[in-house]
Amino acid sequence: MNKRKSLRRFVASSAWLLVAGAGMHAQLASAHGYTSAPPSRAYACRLGANTACGQATYEPQSVGEAPKGFPQFGPLDGKIASGGVRPDFAPLDEQSANRWNLTVLKQREVEFDWFYTEGHPTTGWQYFVTKTGWNPNAPLGRDAFELTPFCTVDGQGKPARGEGQPTNGPALEKHQCLLPADRSGHHIILGAWTIADTGAAFYDVMDVDIQAEGGPAPEWPLVGAINPHRDLQVGDKVKARAFVAGSESPQYSASITIENTDEGLAPNWSYKLARRINETLTLVQSGQLDNDGNIKPVQGANNIYAKPETGISSYQLDFEGVPIDDSYMHLHDLKPEYSLTDGKTTVDFTVMTNRKLQVSTRLFDSANQQVGFVRQEVDATTSPVALSVTSAEGEHLLKVVGVNKTGRILLQEERTVQLKAAGGEGYDFEFPQSIASYQAGTRVLQPKTGEVFECKPFPFEGWCKIYSESASQYEPGVGSNWQDAWIKR
Repeated sequence: MNKRKSLRRFVASSAWLLVAGAGMHAQLASAHGYTSAPPSRAYACRLGANTACGQATYEPQSVGEAPKGFPQFGPLDGKIASGGVRPDFAPLDEQSANRWNLTVLKQREVEFDWFYTEGHPTTGWQYFVTKTGWNPNAPLGRDAFELTPFCTVDGQGKPARGEGQPTNGPALEKHQCLLPADRSGHHIILGAWTIADTGAAFYDVMDVDIQAEGGPAPEWPLVGAINPHRDLQVGDKVKARAFVAGSESPQYSASITIENTDEGLAPNWSYKLARRINETLTLVQSGQLDNDGNIKPVQGANNIYAKPETGISSYQLDFEGVPIDDSYMHLHDLKPEYSLTDGKTTVDFTVMTNRKLQVSTRLFDSANQQVGFVRQEVDATTSPVALSVTSAEGEHLLKVVGVNKTGRILLQEERTVQLKAAGGEGYDFEFPQSIASYQAGTRVLQPKTGEVFECKPFPFEGWCKIYSESASQYEPGVGSNWQDAWIKR
């Protein structure tokens, strides 16, 4: 059996692991980590450099969870960017030469940085890079990568942020790695963070443009892109803003106005803006670079290139939309208070609008953490909304946003609602709020379980005040020794 067939067999045999991948969410918390520099594809969505990314925009830390053991295991080919487990992350798997923003790497010495929302015990990290001559327009699979990592870091089974450190936060040490000397231009780096005490790893792809010495210096370095992911309306304006040393440069910026319906189609306005750049700027060009070094605008995504002497570091697209004055969206039947049962409830109401909208509804707690989300299509009528929520008692912010088919945010509404426990016992604080004031008889709500606990009397009351990320043994209902300090009510 040749190596390629063997690899296919390994990939196919790992499919059952991916089906079981949802079960890994029961082993791990819903938050994990992502590469922050160079930014992962999902984190670049959060930063606004990438668009039309789906739910990954809001959860870059959860992207790419799959069985460990790449390349034999891990995400299936074509699903490497998303991990293949969650359908709402699937937009990340779209692959083309100009779909994603590229991070420019000026040096071959790369410092990989991570941010951990739960820094699990770690076996190690591995970094893979695409081959010379890989096809950026093909679905991203193992055949695109060198299957031997160019950089490996030993995790020694310790927590990702180190022993005795909080498990949430930026990495305390960056990974010092050296890119292969023969790689230049557009490439993808795959970072694999392998967890020590489960069968999971996290796979992050980083889209990069290698402009380091050792490869041919580009005559026209890539500095930006025109990624048209929505249609525009007549009268809308698009401006490609050039930035030099952190400040906008009007000298190298260009803009267009949509003059008819056809121009407003996404591929067409991108083509028009690329042509405007080429017609008005001599040191900046936009389009697709062909094998002969020519840059030609296309109907679709167009890159932006600039001569080094311009000093341009990046481009940003700004949209100025024509307002739709007669649009409205109203909320009705919203109650001021909803009852919690075991920390769960449904916030229900109706939306009335005169437009066909995609309506996104979110609920945030007092710490601005999202505790409920639902998205639905609403016609120009009155439609019910039912938002499933898991949270604790207190004031919450409801935010409802309506977006039309062009992607322009038309309307948004905010309301304050109260969540209260249904028939539950009262409490003084939500743990660990005001922990220094706890004494015998103090009652607290544990938001992780929705249960109420009472601080024991002397001589145990002092333990009620002991809590930190590194000393959590007395955390009510959760810590290993909680019963020494608390009584469950």
